[in-house]
Amino acid sequence: MQNFETQQDEQLWQLAKKRAAFKKSVISYVLVNTFLVGIWYFTYSEYFWPKWCMLGWGIGLFLQYINAYHCNTFFSAEDEYQKLKQNQ
Repeated sequence: MQNFETQQDEQLWQLAKKRAAFKKSVISYVLVNTFLVGIWYFTYSEYFWPKWCMLGWGIGLFLQYINAYHCNTFFSAEDEYQKLKQNQ
């Protein structure tokens, strides 16, 4: 029983680290892209080039969000076990 609790604590710790890293990434995304839009605005460029940085980084951020908040249940052995137990 102790080993199971230790394993669950380790899984929760890993999940907490993923979620904290995602929050840091969101803050970085907003700050850096705000800076890039500022550069674009003050250089009076007609072409909105920061969109490429926003798009590429945004896709990565979305994947990080999925990993931090949704993948932990999709591949969960415990959830599969509960489903199999209910079907018996």
